[in-house]
Amino acid sequence: MKTTVTVMAALALSTAGAQTTIKLASLAPLSGGQSAIGTQARNGIQLAVTEYQPQFKKLGFTLQFVPFDDQADPATGTAAARKIAADRQVLGVVGALNSGVTIPVSAVLSPSRVAMVSSASTANNVTDRGLSNMNRIVARDDAQGPAGAQFLTNTLKAKKIYILNDKTAYGEGLANEVEKALKANRTQVVANEGTEEKNDFSSIIAKIKLQRPDAIYFGGIYNQVGVFLKQLREAGVTTPVVGGDGLDSSELLKIAGKGGENVYFTTAAAPVEALPAAKTFAANYQKTFKQPAQGFAVFGYDAAKVVLQGILNAAKANGNKAPTRQQVESAIRGGTFSGLLSGRVNFNSVGDRQAATLYVMKVGGGKVKLSTTLPVKLSKR
Repeated sequence: MKTTVTVMAALALSTAGAQTTIKLASLAPLSGGQSAIGTQARNGIQLAVTEYQPQFKKLGFTLQFVPFDDQADPATGTAAARKIAADRQVLGVVGALNSGVTIPVSAVLSPSRVAMVSSASTANNVTDRGLSNMNRIVARDDAQGPAGAQFLTNTLKAKKIYILNDKTAYGEGLANEVEKALKANRTQVVANEGTEEKNDFSSIIAKIKLQRPDAIYFGGIYNQVGVFLKQLREAGVTTPVVGGDGLDSSELLKIAGKGGENVYFTTAAAPVEALPAAKTFAANYQKTFKQPAQGFAVFGYDAAKVVLQGILNAAKANGNKAPTRQQVESAIRGGTFSGLLSGRVNFNSVGDRQAATLYVMKVGGGKVKLSTTLPVKLSKR
């Protein structure tokens, strides 16, 4: 009997001292053609988790990071989302990166009230569905598209534009917003062509040569657009090419080679050099991962900080006990988050960041550099 009491007492002491595990999950392409930007985002999230672990420990929580590889594929992403929903220790998700993945994933996680903060998804429908669990810290396509159109007409003085898109929710949505803004400004759009081609753009380039546009807009991702640029320049076409934040990767230069000239892209993910507050982060990133930080790392870090601070705020409001998923969801949507590299974050009623900045980057001479910035304000609806 004495032995039983001793064992029970030891178990009670062990339980009293145990830490409650709280998990942060992420969704991003960690393999395949878009792994460069997905890995940047994951690494930024990892740095935020490491930074926040002591704060969680003080409240009796063990904070764990669980990254999922969605391969930029909706089916793979939703399979991961089902695993996330089933793991009750996961109280928040950073991601997904691609709008085409974020939209179905958020729908899967919505019934379980798992809060999401995307660091990169720009399609309007990410938040227009009004899901209470879905938020993002980047500007929408209906902000980025007009910004691209404005750059085409005001800066490049283009009067005749050929638009391409990659037939994804991201690329097609962005291209359509550009087309809409251009036509509203009475600028001629000679085509808005969707293509899933990855290797041989000769037929498209032939059509571009016939049309002789002043500029080309491509709503797509760097791994596809890089090949297009290489073949376009090899065909002797020097027309400026503009795109969205899908071009925001150092891999674009590697793929395009000498074709990476006279190229511009808008991005919601600020280049590190444009954010004075990111200097320490960039040094820490370089030291930890042995490579320079890019914009997707910065915004992965910021999105993770929003989720983690939301979980802490919900825990404190819950008497320093582990919060429910619904409490975290409410804390994120209704919170104001300061001390981020990209500035203060608070969300409107559908999860859009109320104020954001778009950056126009110029690619040329083997480098990517900041061209200009465009502030964006969203409705407080």
